[in-house]
Amino acid sequence: MVKPSTTSSALTSMGSLQVLICLIVTYFIFAILLNSVGTVILQSIETFKISKTAASALEGFKDLPIALVSFFVASYLPRFGFKPAMLLGMGCVAITCALMPLFSSFFMTKMLFMSVGISFALIKVSVYALLGLISATQKHHASNMNIVEGCFMVGVLSGYWLFAHFIDPQNPASNSWLNVYWLLALGCLLNMVLIGLTQFPKLASPENTTVTVAGNEASEATGITSMLSLLALPFVLMFILCAFFYVLIEQGIGTWLPTFNKDVIGLANNLSVQITSIFAACLAIGRLGAGVILRRMHWFTFLAFCITAMAILMLSIIPLTWGIDASLQITQWHDIPAAAFALPLIGLFMAPIYPAINSVVLTALPKHKHASMTGLIIIFSALGGTLGSLITGTIFDYFNGQTAFYFMLIPMSILLFSLFMYRLKLEKTSPDVQ
Repeated sequence: MVKPSTTSSALTSMGSLQVLICLIVTYFIFAILLNSVGTVILQSIETFKISKTAASALEGFKDLPIALVSFFVASYLPRFGFKPAMLLGMGCVAITCALMPLFSSFFMTKMLFMSVGISFALIKVSVYALLGLISATQKHHASNMNIVEGCFMVGVLSGYWLFAHFIDPQNPASNSWLNVYWLLALGCLLNMVLIGLTQFPKLASPENTTVTVAGNEASEATGITSMLSLLALPFVLMFILCAFFYVLIEQGIGTWLPTFNKDVIGLANNLSVQITSIFAACLAIGRLGAGVILRRMHWFTFLAFCITAMAILMLSIIPLTWGIDASLQITQWHDIPAAAFALPLIGLFMAPIYPAINSVVLTALPKHKHASMTGLIIIFSALGGTLGSLITGTIFDYFNGQTAFYFMLIPMSILLFSLFMYRLKLEKTSPDVQ
């Protein structure tokens, strides 16, 4: 049984709503930046004339800094302060966004995603920890988690259309798409004002205390030791596997979907990006809708159904793309084949998995451990995303898009097994979470 922690001051419901709005807006901006990697890969191949394998490195420049920064700073953020951390992250990204159109190169693109990765580590740890502080119950936490993650996907959806607006359909290899970063830099600056005006709750965590998890009392560790000590819990280890393989699948498909649309289905660059927004829309709808469904259905039953549906969709839709002549570029919406509309629907079933497993593991732990647990979530999610993009891009480059997407059936199978084991470990160690 987990002993609840307390905050130093209680926020009113209106104050909690203001904090939630601030977290949503911050997450929204990072949703655009983080998930623009698929669009940027497509445009970098066109503009900077690089290979698909070289372009796949962008995911690593984004995700590996997330993992490294999370490992070293996640447990210390409560001491540093969530507001200063969020302001620092937004300020860093505002600067690099402004530099993108000034220094047009693939190197600058790498530097942008590195800064986004470093900053997102600060942002995500802060957001997840603050959600625990403004959520009174497990159901309230799960609801807030799905709202924030759902709005994140709305940001992803908006990002596809925003970037597509700046792509010149007559000359897709031009630098015109880089002008989107002026707008994003302005958004970062405005959000910094919102963060500065928002009063965040503070976490009261004594230096030396004890916590009871799974019936065992232990001294409260600090810093990196606090994060690593969570690995002693069996359900945390199984969660890590689930998070790793989920993000591997999501990034493997989501990052390369614009390129798949162009090289396999034959869509023009701007259409390739715009139609990928269906994937983001499905993720948003799925996550927002999951909050309602999970109140009536056990999380494992629902997620097992979702993974099975993902595999069935993949096996049903990919064969429809084999007979398409991608050399005949499609420039009009009414000429787009059904497969291009059907494939992104996989996002509907993919969407609920990540916020659901995150909420389950966080509510199984005391609130003052949420920052450390979020660090582990970010680290292994980042590693999964990097590997997923690299594998998909390499298979795409050396074989074809269909083979690259078929490969995702393997991690889907592993994810389903990992979820089963995750549930078993939770039932043994934290039965109150079930």
